[in-house]
Amino acid sequence: MTMTFPTYHAEAVSDFHPAPSVDELEATTLQVSRALPKEAGVLGIPVGVDGEVPRELGLSRAQLKAAGFTGKVGQSLVIPRAEGSALVVVGIGEKADSDLASLRDAAAAFARAAGHYVHLGFTLPDLGGIAPDVAAQAVVEGVLLARYRYRPLKRTSQQEPPLEALTLLSSSLPLEEVKRGVERGRITARATELARDLANAPATLLTARRVEEIARVVAAASGLDIEVFDEKALAKMGCGGMLGVNAGSAEPPRLIKLSYRPKDERGKALEPLGRVSLIGKGIMYDSGGLGLKPNDLVHAAMKTDMSGAAAILAAMSTLSALGVKASVTGYLMCTDNMPGGKAMRLGDVLTARGGKTIEVLNTDAEGRLVMMDGLVLATEEKPAPDAILDIATLTGACERALGNDNAGVMGNHQGIVDQVRAAAEKSDETVWQFPLDKRLRGELDSEVADLKNIGGVNAGQITAGLFLEEFVDGIPWAHIDMAGTSRIDSDKAWRSKGATGYGARLLIEFLRSFSAPKETRH
Repeated sequence: MTMTFPTYHAEAVSDFHPAPSVDELEATTLQVSRALPKEAGVLGIPVGVDGEVPRELGLSRAQLKAAGFTGKVGQSLVIPRAEGSALVVVGIGEKADSDLASLRDAAAAFARAAGHYVHLGFTLPDLGGIAPDVAAQAVVEGVLLARYRYRPLKRTSQQEPPLEALTLLSSSLPLEEVKRGVERGRITARATELARDLANAPATLLTARRVEEIARVVAAASGLDIEVFDEKALAKMGCGGMLGVNAGSAEPPRLIKLSYRPKDERGKALEPLGRVSLIGKGIMYDSGGLGLKPNDLVHAAMKTDMSGAAAILAAMSTLSALGVKASVTGYLMCTDNMPGGKAMRLGDVLTARGGKTIEVLNTDAEGRLVMMDGLVLATEEKPAPDAILDIATLTGACERALGNDNAGVMGNHQGIVDQVRAAAEKSDETVWQFPLDKRLRGELDSEVADLKNIGGVNAGQITAGLFLEEFVDGIPWAHIDMAGTSRIDSDKAWRSKGATGYGARLLIEFLRSFSAPKETRH
């Protein structure tokens, strides 16, 4: 699958590439070997806190400890040599506790320690309980995602060059299994990097209309059907949430619908093993509307308020290549939230798709207003979805509660929530479950409309979830609030500074292993 994105000129920036990391990764050689290629400049060797130290290091455990290396997860120690490739020892923790997350983090630590090398080698450890292909995927993800840098607007020379090649070494593991994992790792890392590129792009360069162009490229390359609805179509459809949020913007909105149907190797349609609808918040820039955000660096981060939509687009780009058996429909709800002369006002009443009315008491609680239209459209699909999953940078309350390492999850069906949690654990895009506490539902009652768009001053993440639940028509549903996980201020393990691409790999794992619940309504 090759995606060719056209460059374009906008806002005094010429030849802007919306997804340069996809091209970089296409040019990166990933291979599996029994021996390190001569051109590799550095070799990563994982070492735990216990067990034997590999002979090729030429050092004892006592010597490693004397240099400050104990084998804890994320530790690294560079060992230069007079001849041959340099060595980087990376910690993978205790053998009994070694898991995918620790292996991925170790690979990321190696990639950062070897940041000036363009051809890397890494010894794939035999962790016993982890299948070789799964381990290889984790290593590839860790290395590629840690070496990610957003470069399209930099015109100065880079201290850290793009990665040209990565070789995984194994003396005993089945090479064909390892190769399968390497290719899967390339696909999932590419999805995350696509989501990062989109969220890192300045809002003046990546508008809703530009997302439409990018989505068309992704759809054509990934075997997806695509439909796009502009402001006129949205008005005919009664999507008052999208139109209300967009009212103050000079840029028109776009609702982008992507559809995936599983096929066999000959291209013949298969009966899907379940149906899933995904709804992603795509606020291209969130000023807060007339309720302007504070004049601080929060504003600069608001270009990432479309990270939920980016995660869905990125995840759906992989479904055909990974042979996902469920059918998937994705709704990208893309618009700005700006304070123009026609912007929605506090006290305005919007009518959602389906007819419910919403009193707007906070123009900065706009994400749920665009999401409600997407949720209703999902419930109207024929046949109905077995599950609905939405993902959004929705509430500051969730970030305050969980920080930047965990997203919040809640839903009306514990089985679907549990599938999200399992996918989060495997991808290391972790979540924490909040209760969908119906005792707070009364806070959303309005004097003049069916609902108001905010609750009280407390538990804002839960009242936001309760608001969204009003539009799922009882279909099994889960909501992921990724407000805190969408970006990071400094490198941390496989997360690179800036937009994290959170959600892309979580959604991929969720869809790959999706199991339709027996009941169709909650």
